[in-house]
Amino acid sequence: MSDWNTAPLPQRMLLAPHADALGLTMISVEKGRGVMTAPWREELVGDPETDVIASGVVTALLDHTCGLAINSAMGELVPIATLDLRIDYLRPAAPRSGVTAEAHAYRLTRTVGFVRAEAWDADRSDLVATAQAAFMLNTRAQPLAS
Repeated sequence: MSDWNTAPLPQRMLLAPHADALGLTMISVEKGRGVMTAPWREELVGDPETDVIASGVVTALLDHTCGLAINSAMGELVPIATLDLRIDYLRPAAPRSGVTAEAHAYRLTRTVGFVRAEAWDADRSDLVATAQAAFMLNTRAQPLAS
């Protein structure tokens, strides 16, 4: 994996050790939006009898995807922190299936960014979870090296 200081801006989101360990992959990013995926792997299963990806992996995927949407909305990579993350789990993911999430940063204030996200497995119309989040924006800090 690339070094933080030399990686293109969107890829830096994936250099977090937690995202790397989970195998999170960025699918797309545009202003205020991001799409990421978490693969199904045996070591990420919550219950070996069901072969369903653990809910904690879905939580991490949604949090990282929301952060990606916030950073892309800001146009530069600055330190952010999750202030609030509410997730409604609608159903378990399908057995042996990865999960994809899309987040939309719908409002930025001077100090807080607001995001909505959805996660699904095979069918986008049959959601696994939805999320709403608020992120602290450290706009007074120097942008991280690009």
